[in-house]
Amino acid sequence: MKLLLQEIRRNPLLWLLIFVPIALAAEKLNHEAHTLHFVLSVLAILPLAVLLSHATESVAAKTGDSVGGLLNATLGNLTELVIAIAALQAGQYTLVKASVAGAIVTNSLFMLGASFLLGGLRYHVQEFNRVAARFQAGLLFLATIALLIPSAVAEHESLGPGGLTKT
Repeated sequence: MKLLLQEIRRNPLLWLLIFVPIALAAEKLNHEAHTLHFVLSVLAILPLAVLLSHATESVAAKTGDSVGGLLNATLGNLTELVIAIAALQAGQYTLVKASVAGAIVTNSLFMLGASFLLGGLRYHVQEFNRVAARFQAGLLFLATIALLIPSAVAEHESLGPGGLTKT
């Protein structure tokens, strides 16, 4: 308990941990206040994500780069996974699709662009491994196809027979 209090003093965002029991209590007391539940849940999940990130970094420091990288890759998206599972249980399939698409764009394009920008600020000439770049581009293409094909099939099925024919 003493370590937790020291960590809360060091990281002010962890003061939001008070919203975890508040969000749980608000869900039990009033089922109809959806906006309030959403805001309280967002405020509650922020410090939990910070604690999860800190825990994976601590384990990574003790276990080495390979295990630490695997833990960061796996548990780094745990918050998104929990939200996606909750949305699936609530029947919010469009939200889950948008969340997955946003995670892919964020993890691939945004991080790549940020790496180029920050690397360019420090090193004006950068070198890249062509094989690794082609491999990553291929993985991004496969992820795009994996999202597009089910969406296209679902859209075609929703149009019904003759939905794509020209009138």
